[in-house]
Amino acid sequence: MVSGWALRGLVSAHLVAIVGQPVFAGVYLSGDFDGLRLHAVGADVVTSIGCLQVIAAAVVWARLRRVWPFFASLGVVAAETVQYFAGQDGALWLHLPLGVLTVAAVVVLFIAVWREAAHA
Repeated sequence: MVSGWALRGLVSAHLVAIVGQPVFAGVYLSGDFDGLRLHAVGADVVTSIGCLQVIAAAVVWARLRRVWPFFASLGVVAAETVQYFAGQDGALWLHLPLGVLTVAAVVVLFIAVWREAAHA
């Protein structure tokens, strides 16, 4: 049971962190150059939380025999990794749409993880 709560906590933290990313990008695009630094730090935070989430999802798979959170988390982290390097490389043609996709994926994952908790 603890592993399920850890996963829900990490998915929740992941959601908060990833929703901040477009806000920081918007601050930068509005002319405040500190927004770019915040966006870069946010990318590190999002990536770190995502990796911890994959570990928690692996524990959920091992202990509770629920495999879907692991593969969903792994897919999100894979997309975030591509997203991270696209941003570093300045490939905005990929960085922006993939950013929208990853935010949406984490929102869906958040809903799924908490909905499952309500039905368990």
